[in-house]
Amino acid sequence: MNKSPFIFSNDNKRYYTLNYYNKNKYGKKIYKAVIDCGLTCPNIDGTKGVGGCIFCDGGSGYFTHSGLTVKNQLEKEYERISRKYGPDAEFAAYFQANTNTYAPCSVLKELFYSALEFPNVCGLSIGTRADCLSDDIIGLLNDINEKTALTVELGMQSCHEETLKLINRCCTHKEFLEGYYKLKSKGIRVCLHIINGLPFETPEMMLETAHEVAAMKPDAVKLQMLHVIKDTQLEIMYHNNEFRLLERDEYIDIIVKQLELLPPETVIERITGDGDKSKLIAPMWSADKIAVLGGIDKKLAELDTWQGRLYTEK
Repeated sequence: MNKSPFIFSNDNKRYYTLNYYNKNKYGKKIYKAVIDCGLTCPNIDGTKGVGGCIFCDGGSGYFTHSGLTVKNQLEKEYERISRKYGPDAEFAAYFQANTNTYAPCSVLKELFYSALEFPNVCGLSIGTRADCLSDDIIGLLNDINEKTALTVELGMQSCHEETLKLINRCCTHKEFLEGYYKLKSKGIRVCLHIINGLPFETPEMMLETAHEVAAMKPDAVKLQMLHVIKDTQLEIMYHNNEFRLLERDEYIDIIVKQLELLPPETVIERITGDGDKSKLIAPMWSADKIAVLGGIDKKLAELDTWQGRLYTEK
């Protein structure tokens, strides 16, 4: 069997990292400037549900500068990034918190284009839900995609309907697929979010999700462990001992097996999580990101395996 061309990358990784992708595309490292537009979500505002997903604490942008304009947020992010990496550092404007296509198209157009006008912005990354992609919004995203490097990030979490109902996603897997293929029909780069360790999912179920992802052949994937965050419905379930979280070694084993199944050309944008440590309830091992990353690298090397080793194109 042929080895993956990404094993001997400049990252010395056995999977296709975002850093490797960016250095090949741009010739240098690209950073992310996070933005919170103050938007909500259809399973928060009552349109489809209330309370959001059981792990949600009001959006994932915990270190954003909410309440400011896009320009002002980018100014603050530029200060942060340039202070560490220099004044010439380029970054993608990352619309991260909540559902960033859940607003009138005219509002979204103003938000997205204001980010594109900011110096040092080399592209947009827009986090959203697959059921919030109306035809006019797809048209807007298509226009943006013709002008800059665009990535749309979709929360898939799992392919199992019973899990999606349990976590209160209020979006079926069928709806998710419809939104995904709308984007792909326009040639828009898509990154899927997968969560391992969701309540009552077995390792076999997590691998079934990886098989589903592999069949979809996404441009990129973010893989992470389920975090129990303070003041969420998931925290209540955790303290009631309703489910068991994965141990670190279990998580590493699952990640390695998922990587083997994924297409070698799919960029792995995240392989573990680094949530807000001040709100993290469990698992505490996930806070040691370096140890988790090192454990994944070590396991891949011990097994002499790599991303895509077991991938079969359908």
